[in-house]
Amino acid sequence: MRASLPPKWIEYLGSLPESGMGYQRVDVEFEDGRELQDVPVYNGEELDLPNGFSAARVLRIAIHTSK
Repeated sequence: MRASLPPKWIEYLGSLPESGMGYQRVDVEFEDGRELQDVPVYNGEELDLPNGFSAARVLRIAIHTSK
């Protein structure tokens, strides 16, 4: 499911490079302690989340890097 990001995160992602045309691959930490890695964000605005994360508030977003 896709979740719209608040303006704070849209502005932040707009300052970061794209991973490909119209999307970024990011790591996300949520306020409830859960984390997701290598999650797509489309047009810097819509985070593609698995079920159960729709109400989770984002604490941190960083561009995903392969380790």
